Amino acid sequence: MKKVINTPNAPLPVGPYSQAIRFGNIAFVSGQVAINPKTKELVCDTIENETTQVLNNIGAILNQMSATFDDVLKVSVFVKDMGQYAQINAIYAKFFSGDIPPARELVEVARLPLNVNIEISVIVGIN
Repeated sequence: MKKVINTPNAPLPVGPYSQAIRFGNIAFVSGQVAINPKTKELVCDTIENETTQVLNNIGAILNQMSATFDDVLKVSVFVKDMGQYAQINAIYAKFFSGDIPPARELVEVARLPLNVNIEISVIVGIN
């Protein structure tokens, strides 16, 4: 049975979807962008700050499920500029620092919701 996961510590969805859906021992976290959940403002001054906010939002959703970044199995990263790959990876590595990093793809796209520079979704294994 599907279970909706929501937390006020991450941005509310900007469309008809849930922050995350748990199905058994797997959870699917919807793509997150750099909306600060407290101010409701986008954090887009630098790609480093934007990536940090996105991953903080994911962290809040993981926390709601009693999960951590170590429980993440798969990451999908969508960016507007592949030229920012190194900066994104530097921030990403701070959040995914465990011995077994998740599977991942990082792809450049033409446009993202709210004209952000990065969107990240994850699949999580939950004990």
